[in-house]
Amino acid sequence: MWKQIAVVTGMNLRSLPGRLASSLVVVIGVAGVVGVLVAVLAMATGLSRAFVSTGDPSRAIILHKAAPSEGLSNIDLAWVGPIQDGPGVLAGPNGKVAASPEYVVGVNLPKSSDGVEAGVTIRGIGPTAFLVHPEWRIVAGRMFKPGLREVIVGSAASAEFSGLVIGHEVELGGSLWTVVGQFTSAGDSHDSEILADAPTAMSAFNWGAYSSVTVRLESPRSFDRFRDAVLANSSLEVDVLREQEYYSGHAKQLTSLLYLLSTVVGAIMAIGAIFTALNTLYAAVAARTAEIATLRAIGFGPSGVVVSVLVEALLLSLLGALAGAAVAWLLFNGNALTTGGGEFGSDVSFRLLVGPSLFAVGIGWACAIGLLGGLLPAIRAARLPIAVALRPT
Repeated sequence: MWKQIAVVTGMNLRSLPGRLASSLVVVIGVAGVVGVLVAVLAMATGLSRAFVSTGDPSRAIILHKAAPSEGLSNIDLAWVGPIQDGPGVLAGPNGKVAASPEYVVGVNLPKSSDGVEAGVTIRGIGPTAFLVHPEWRIVAGRMFKPGLREVIVGSAASAEFSGLVIGHEVELGGSLWTVVGQFTSAGDSHDSEILADAPTAMSAFNWGAYSSVTVRLESPRSFDRFRDAVLANSSLEVDVLREQEYYSGHAKQLTSLLYLLSTVVGAIMAIGAIFTALNTLYAAVAARTAEIATLRAIGFGPSGVVVSVLVEALLLSLLGALAGAAVAWLLFNGNALTTGGGEFGSDVSFRLLVGPSLFAVGIGWACAIGLLGGLLPAIRAARLPIAVALRPT
């Protein structure tokens, strides 16, 4: 049986150059499905990575208990002391405690690409912020001076918005601030922010409370002990979340929508590709009717015919998958996109990621298309009546 399958499959594949045009239709159809699918999934993967990588398992974020996000949270100034004195908070050099009270506010700035205004986050921080966020690193210029209207900008924000250049003044909240430095945050969502001195920013925006407090713990195992102690303090109206939980939750709704969109669009396009494969393979079987009947007449079983048609369908689909995934990688991998505000309140830049996992997903879809598109033509070829097929026309 296996020898018969190998012989028939080999004969079928050797005939592919004679059916190049129709075969390319299948390859292009599958390539389109896989290319679109991989591109949309790359958006979801890149966005998820930008937010998940923002979180650190050894950090916790404290918000007002009625607030779903930093932008809607108010942390009373008097609450900062009891929070930073919680058990398990890392003690830094010179007696500094790794607790960073931060003020978050959104402003609109013109984008470099088209001049249209979009939201950007200003994060007011204090002297312990870089101790809590060791991934923050100034790559150009210098740190802002407390008490002055100076800012440092994230690398993604600098690339996206006009005017965020070292030495330039930018209007934020009705007053001018000087850009004195640029920082990077290892590609997470903070790369899309502007950092300023917290008391100065709160004064400029007429606000008297912090938005959150982020603490760096001695280890991830210290979280439960810290959280229980803070929540047990009846004077604090706060909630304590793992930082990873907070940021991944922010991205969950949009990434879920992107995954659903990729599935729906991919399924619609896959149906079209399946019908294309059906037509192509039906035509291939019809053109080889006499050949198939002759093989059956000299003793070849139907299994070899079925497998040969399915192998052709899978081969064409795999070629399409590789072509589509390669095009998606060349066109989209590493490209920067922004969320456009919406659920996040301000633009967050992230990069599309086309990696091996998405290639595997594309190949899986291609195999399914090939099997479904080749199954009916294969069955038809196997059931072909020998006497009728060999009857002279």
